[in-house]
Amino acid sequence: MIDQSTEGAPNSGGPGKSTGNGNGSSSLDLKIFDLAVKALYYGKFKAVRDIGLSIEKGTITAFIGPSGCGKSTVLRCLNRMNDLKRDFRFEGQIRYLGKDIYAKSIDPVAVRRTIGMVFQKPNPFAMTVYRNVAYGLKLNGYKGNHEEKVEQALRGAALWEEVKDKLHSSALALSGGQQQRLCIARSIATEPEVLLMDEPCSAIDPVATHKIEDLMRELKTKYTIAIVTHNLQQAKRVADKTAFFYVDTSGSERTGYLVEFGDTHEIFEHPKQKFTQEYIQGEFS
Repeated sequence: MIDQSTEGAPNSGGPGKSTGNGNGSSSLDLKIFDLAVKALYYGKFKAVRDIGLSIEKGTITAFIGPSGCGKSTVLRCLNRMNDLKRDFRFEGQIRYLGKDIYAKSIDPVAVRRTIGMVFQKPNPFAMTVYRNVAYGLKLNGYKGNHEEKVEQALRGAALWEEVKDKLHSSALALSGGQQQRLCIARSIATEPEVLLMDEPCSAIDPVATHKIEDLMRELKTKYTIAIVTHNLQQAKRVADKTAFFYVDTSGSERTGYLVEFGDTHEIFEHPKQKFTQEYIQGEFS
């Protein structure tokens, strides 16, 4: 796990590595994350409340719901990206591989190095394709063969064949879909346990979206993935589990909360809650 005592590096076992518990079974079960979030604040504004769910290893979990319900805020909590926002305050627990990542002993920078993230809009650096992917390796002090690692990451992001002759050209010259896959390659180059995706297809065309969805299915054999999406059909196509968020407007504020969480098929075909059913049927968006 991640500990400040190791100067922001994972412990000797590495993320996701089992050390055993003395009885022949793994010390880690299938749960990667356990969320017990009481509230998330920006200053005095309560943005989110009452989020309780688990994310299992080797799955894709989709966060869906109307705008302003806190989907992205919750996703960014999983690698402490919200800490970078002014006046953000967290109440509750998020356990990653059994340890609370909001404990005082945990270095948030180390959390972000261990849990990768791909944002809504492709954000390649203004440098070459090669240097974009190698950037994280250099930052993390990787001592191995950078060229092999870059190729491995680009192949993992289904991009190698398209850019192998453009490695030393600007990443900004790539198409939008290629740039997004480059950002995925940059994230997986350091071999994180988890990959977070915040609406990764909203800024690209349908053909590129199809490629990203195919890539998600391939990546979940190695990584646990959590995505935010406004595209309900996308959630149905790629997600194993789905969490539906809604907005509480009963008070003076708009506060997001979790309504329902379960197998994607059950959420879409047999929702238990009225708000979930109405959202799935398109009665509001």
